[in-house]
Amino acid sequence: MLNISLIQIQYLIALDEHRNFIKAAEACFVTQPTLSMQMKKLEDELGVLIFDRSKQPIVPTSIGSKIIHQARTIYRETGQIENILRDFTGDISGSLKIGVLPTIANALIPKLVREVSENHPDLKLTIKEGLTHEIIEDLEHDRLDVGIVSTPVKHNGLVERNLYNEKFRIYAHPDHPSFSKKAWEATDLLEDKLWLLSEGNCFRVQTINLCSLPDEKLNHLALTYESGSLQTLKKIVDFEGGATIIPEWEASELDDNSLDNLRAFRADDAGRAVGLIYTKFYAKDKVINRLEEMIVNCLPRYVAENKDLKIIES
Repeated sequence: MLNISLIQIQYLIALDEHRNFIKAAEACFVTQPTLSMQMKKLEDELGVLIFDRSKQPIVPTSIGSKIIHQARTIYRETGQIENILRDFTGDISGSLKIGVLPTIANALIPKLVREVSENHPDLKLTIKEGLTHEIIEDLEHDRLDVGIVSTPVKHNGLVERNLYNEKFRIYAHPDHPSFSKKAWEATDLLEDKLWLLSEGNCFRVQTINLCSLPDEKLNHLALTYESGSLQTLKKIVDFEGGATIIPEWEASELDDNSLDNLRAFRADDAGRAVGLIYTKFYAKDKVINRLEEMIVNCLPRYVAENKDLKIIES
């Protein structure tokens, strides 16, 4: 029977994360010789090389990749014992690592932080902004506990919970040819520059799908500049003209002068869904339930009442 310790598994995962013995040792708060010795003992116990040390940075061997994958499962499942106990006692404390889309974070996170500090001061939040695929990867590698993203993500290994739906709004420069219209058609966006988020951002894809923008029009007109920030796009519209699309909640956070530049789509029945995602083996049910409640408490009424929107997927 194999004799493998949890501390060896922890070191193994750290080494896979950092691909460097010194950095992995620093992350585990041990010396580099200590970590190296434990990895050598583990490889001797298994009778295989887990890492190819001839390459820099080091890389797992083919058998090593399979072992690391299983080691992550063991470490994750062992850690759930503490989570189960906390959940059983109803204790909302410890740490919660949240990944969130940048197009959601600006409106939600300041209010969520206040909710947590007022109601659960013993719950330590770690919040990281990222794109959907980055958040999913972090969930799979236990770097995050839960993600707040645009749903559905349609991932077999993840649980999804809908939080809210929100409409899309147009932010336009006063010189835009369609500015005098209070309600726009999608084709009005093509009358001037349309500023979009960068490739890989789901809100960009939703914008293109919402407006049914043809490739030839998009390539000809829209891709003058790409940004990863809605705030940057708003400022570009202010200085350079044209228009951009922003979520309804984000739109409501604009200052009074900027609110005059907002326009709605004529049908005003389409939007995006925002939800929680987490792995199927995540054991902090009470924490997830309380997080959902706190996010719903943060919602403005006009967002909370968006029940029957046509959801534009990314």
